[in-house]
Amino acid sequence: MNPLTSVLGTILSGFVLAILIVMGLGVSGFNLWAMEVWFHVLAGVVWIGLLYYFNFVQVPAVGQALADEAGPGPAAINKYVAPRALLWFRWGAVATWLTGAAALETMGIGIVNAFTLQPGAAVIGTGAWLGTIMLFNVWVLIWPNQKKILGMVDASAEQIASAKKVALMASRTNTLLSIPMLMCMVGHGHGLPL
Repeated sequence: MNPLTSVLGTILSGFVLAILIVMGLGVSGFNLWAMEVWFHVLAGVVWIGLLYYFNFVQVPAVGQALADEAGPGPAAINKYVAPRALLWFRWGAVATWLTGAAALETMGIGIVNAFTLQPGAAVIGTGAWLGTIMLFNVWVLIWPNQKKILGMVDASAEQIASAKKVALMASRTNTLLSIPMLMCMVGHGHGLPL
């Protein structure tokens, strides 16, 4: 059976290949810290990748579909694509935050030091704060409003119109915050002072 014919098979094959590369290169010191950071980055790619997909691809495409009177409309995206993408999006956010918190502890920085912006932890702590705000936006602003927009919960036309504005602004805020957040996360690992 070809593992590339399923998402799970592809993901598992990716992990097997990564382990084989580490073993084949004879990498020593591949420890728990490296694993936690690796999982943090993988989860973050899922989360932020979907954030960018929503903002750069889906929202403009649905807008065009709504404006195209002769076209198919946004039903296919809203019925089949958006719920699945939002599932991966919101749980990717949780996985990113949890693996990031674990990595802070394993790296010896500590969650408290990061969130109180202690010397040596201010850069990554700022990134952690930005990620936490983004996680809040996903679960408290984006997801509840998307459920109204997609018809997963009952809502009036007025509530749906309001939900669209709130979800869009929260999503755009997360896109804005993702840029300095990524700079802080990468910067910490590459010697950005603070």
